[in-house]
Amino acid sequence: MLATVGWILIVLLFAVGMAGTVYPILPGAIAIFFAFLVYGWFFSFDPFGVWFWIIQILIVVVLFVADYVVSAWGVKKFGGSKLSTTLSTIGVIIGPFVIPAFGLVLGPFIGAFIGELIGGSSPSKASKVGFGSVVGLFTSTVMKIILQIVMIVLFIIWVVRFA
Repeated sequence: MLATVGWILIVLLFAVGMAGTVYPILPGAIAIFFAFLVYGWFFSFDPFGVWFWIIQILIVVVLFVADYVVSAWGVKKFGGSKLSTTLSTIGVIIGPFVIPAFGLVLGPFIGAFIGELIGGSSPSKASKVGFGSVVGLFTSTVMKIILQIVMIVLFIIWVVRFA
């Protein structure tokens, strides 16, 4: 019974982590990382050697850094300002709450667009920068999905191979 509860928690944390790739309010990589700890608490930490933890922590750090860098890259690549980058990031966070169905895409676009207009850019440049924020968001999302799948696959390999 306890093992079943452990596996349910692990799978739920993996699901929350993967959902966090497209819904930024969810903890993403942190949820996946906690799944490893749940495995250790319910079963054993023995399968996880130092290399497992080093690799997983590096992936989490890369995910956090790259998430902001890649999103900002999209805005900068299309000529956006620092204000556009900031408002685009705010749009990613609040967009899904304000516009539930399309807020994840419209939030960063609108944020970058408004940032450029405030900065004195033309509506056409503001639209281009808004588009860049969406490109950055999608690039970041794909990268997060890939790296979080790698985290889960490494967990499975370690558990199967070393347990």
